[in-house]
Amino acid sequence: MRIGELAERSGVSVRSLRYYEEQGLLHSTRSESGQRLYLAAAVGRVVLIQRLYAAGLSSRTLRELLPCLETPVERYTPLLLDRLTQERDRMNAQISELMHTRDRLEAVIGTAGVAS
Repeated sequence: MRIGELAERSGVSVRSLRYYEEQGLLHSTRSESGQRLYLAAAVGRVVLIQRLYAAGLSSRTLRELLPCLETPVERYTPLLLDRLTQERDRMNAQISELMHTRDRLEAVIGTAGVAS
């Protein structure tokens, strides 16, 4: 599929897709006329990239982890599992902080609702 179709199917801008390629996160081939062509599996990869970015991972970390996430589990090394565990723990800490902030906002909203 062409870049415009991938953008439409994944809900990501063409500009973002080009950036992902520049960062080595997404790969395409070229048609004879030079247009980028993607496999159907690229849609799922782009969605995964978006989720990982939303979770706070950097492009560098994504470059490191994306191949691992597509590798069969039986081929994981202890070093890889350690790296994945670090990212999971970082996300858990971020979730905890967000929940704490949400609870504080909830308290303020509750207090404001009583005062109204």
